[in-house]
Amino acid sequence: MSHRIAMTKRCLGLIVVFALLSGCASDALYRPQFNSCVVGPQQGCEPHAIQRHHPDSEAEFLLGFVEIDDQGQLRDRAQLQSLLDELYTLASQESLLINVFVHGWHHNAAPEDSNVRNFEHSLAQLSELESQLAVAQGQAPRRVVGIYVGWRGESITTPVLNQLTFWERKNTAQEVGQLGMAELLLRLEEISNVKNTQVPPIKSRLVVVGHSFGGLAVYSATAQILADRFVDSRAGKAFVDTAKGFGDLVVLLNPAFEALRYAPLYDLAQARCSYFPEQRPRLVILTSESDYATKLAFPVGRVFSTFFENHNTIRRADCQRPLVYREGAADRHAVGHFEPLLTHELRPASRRRAADYSEVESVWRNQQEGGVQPYGATELVHLGRTAPRNPYLNVRVDGGLIEDHNDIFREEIAEFLRMLIVLSARE
Repeated sequence: MSHRIAMTKRCLGLIVVFALLSGCASDALYRPQFNSCVVGPQQGCEPHAIQRHHPDSEAEFLLGFVEIDDQGQLRDRAQLQSLLDELYTLASQESLLINVFVHGWHHNAAPEDSNVRNFEHSLAQLSELESQLAVAQGQAPRRVVGIYVGWRGESITTPVLNQLTFWERKNTAQEVGQLGMAELLLRLEEISNVKNTQVPPIKSRLVVVGHSFGGLAVYSATAQILADRFVDSRAGKAFVDTAKGFGDLVVLLNPAFEALRYAPLYDLAQARCSYFPEQRPRLVILTSESDYATKLAFPVGRVFSTFFENHNTIRRADCQRPLVYREGAADRHAVGHFEPLLTHELRPASRRRAADYSEVESVWRNQQEGGVQPYGATELVHLGRTAPRNPYLNVRVDGGLIEDHNDIFREEIAEFLRMLIVLSARE
């Protein structure tokens, strides 16, 4: 009997090993052709890392791909260099609106990946909007550029078993953010900054968006830079300058990282008691209250990861704004589900309005502590815990706007993001 049990265990073990090995996600380069390709009815350009979509139309945009491996290294440096060469050429001729998207868990840079298709659609919408706003303002539109950062968000393709990769992919995302992605983002910012030193009619802009573990990767790449630039904007200037950020805007959607990682930036921003009307948002974190991957699964795993760590109780009273929380709780809960560090709520508008992009700056400038700001189909509610126009927003999103962890391309959210981009991109 014991022999049969032992044999059964061995067989089950072999089955599991076979399932894991047979279900390993591809580790190949999805975009191996580095020359530019024009997408058309007869040419999808799937293998190309540089693609031109909707040429000669209001929805025209350039889409580039940069792929990073599990160790955070660029899969092929020539892929990045070809894209940068293309962007330097474009930037010498016109201003750019560069949008970076970093996907999360279970996704990659494959042509059939849903994130790729949704990102293409959002770029087309943004390009049309940029063209319309430029015409209204009597100026040339910026060229919309999208950069899709691909990494192995899925290591096992076997259904059910792939749900066990949460913590392993979390570690990989952190490596991705600290190495190859940091270089990519800095090089893109350099292109934007060099163009802006030429005093163009309108400035180039850079927006970075990360989802899920992609949000962790983006935060790992930019958090220290954000802190450094926030401090630099204060030094010796008697608060006469606005707080700087990375590029023009960083947005994290349902990000999967600990609230304790965000706490130092929250502290920095809280130490400044007021902000000038010219201050723009620099970091916006959007987390759905219905994102159970980060709301429930995340803290369960962190219980074991933090079991032997020492934690204290934090007490702050900057600018007469009391803040008390336990480090242990902040270390176990995801940033968007840790109540003490939440600053806003985003909910469906009580009265649905058409998005008024011409008024978005006025709406942002005139926000009041504890007030409600209309953003088209949504409303942004200030929770009264931070000074108005604080550049760091940690926003809890109504479950009707983002239903779950992956429901990030819904039109109401896409519209809100476009309004944030227009706000950050204004002259």
